[in-house]
Amino acid sequence: MTERQPTAMNSHHTSLAWNAGWATAVQRPSVGFHKNWAEEGFADQTVRQTVRVTGAGTRARIKLSNRYGTAPLEVSGASLARAGTGAAVAAGSVRPLTFDGAASVRIPAGGEVYSDPAEVTVAALESLTVSLYFAGPTGPATFHAQAWATAYRAAGAQLGEVDPAVFGETSVSWYHLAAVELADGGPARRDTVVLFGDSITDGFGSTVDADRRYSDALAERLAAGGRPLRVLNLGIGGNLLLNDSPWFGESAGARFDREVLAQPGVRSVVVLVGLNDIGFSEVDLPTYKPNPDNSAEQLIAGYRDLIDRGHAAGVRVVGGTILPFKGSEYHTPVAEAKRRAVNEWIRTAGAFDAVADFAAALADPADPDALRSAYDSGDFKHPDDAGYRVMAEAVDPAAL
Repeated sequence: MTERQPTAMNSHHTSLAWNAGWATAVQRPSVGFHKNWAEEGFADQTVRQTVRVTGAGTRARIKLSNRYGTAPLEVSGASLARAGTGAAVAAGSVRPLTFDGAASVRIPAGGEVYSDPAEVTVAALESLTVSLYFAGPTGPATFHAQAWATAYRAAGAQLGEVDPAVFGETSVSWYHLAAVELADGGPARRDTVVLFGDSITDGFGSTVDADRRYSDALAERLAAGGRPLRVLNLGIGGNLLLNDSPWFGESAGARFDREVLAQPGVRSVVVLVGLNDIGFSEVDLPTYKPNPDNSAEQLIAGYRDLIDRGHAAGVRVVGGTILPFKGSEYHTPVAEAKRRAVNEWIRTAGAFDAVADFAAALADPADPDALRSAYDSGDFKHPDDAGYRVMAEAVDPAAL
């Protein structure tokens, strides 16, 4: 197998103009929040993962990531299909994927690679299923910890398997799959909106396999309103604006260029991050380290940096206010004072191109420092499905 360079393009397919379909933010292998397969990796196993795309196309390609691998990753085979229910795929829809014409690919440590285009007709808000076979052993897997979607694992090579029964093991993370891009024979379009931040963007507390994150609700709202922009979710649970974390990804500042500005056709980004920078320093937990006591001024400087970089790339930057979290382990008078100061700056400084006032939309009218109970997933800081819908309604489509 030929070793591919990171993010190498397939030169003989450059005539296709690629648009965003789906993407996620990848992380170092870790224990994460639930049982996952990241640290053990894969050996003679097929992983099947389903994602919902927010654009339409007649061709698709996938991006696989070995960003946090310490050795080359051997992907022994891959396929793409229209999704069925659970681990099932639509009959007759399975397409083998190739990489520069080969059925397998070797991705260098730290690298990423695109597949060749596959013919598949998919409409916006439909789902595609990617199956990856690793003859293995792979070593620890670059992954996204909290998918709020089920991944399935089977023994052996099952790329074309239609019977879901062979996929007997499940997880709620994504592995090595970083993006699905779509082409329809038309031009590349500047119609991508990136939602960027922490677990509240990621969808923590939403119903698994129901596509009820705020990114899903926003994509549906825009489509219903006749403005069908492509909405990508680049949230990471536990992510910090100012610090890298072994558990919760590189800082928002460190990943902004590659995960926001490098997306195909990006026109705007909604930034919602800072909650963990405020809250981690109030709690003594190993997974919450590093947790420096950052001031509101330090957070504001971090936002200004993202705004400047977005504007330099011609991207509109929308600021999201930090949700109330009274009742959670994060909440202290010091933390609340920081949240209020940061939100006041977001609302009034005029630094962002627009403001999505999530805090005002989800606050309890009787106690604005707390989430309204109807929108609380149960931990006093993450919304439920209804709360995520309200968040989507708090974003002005004209600001995107």
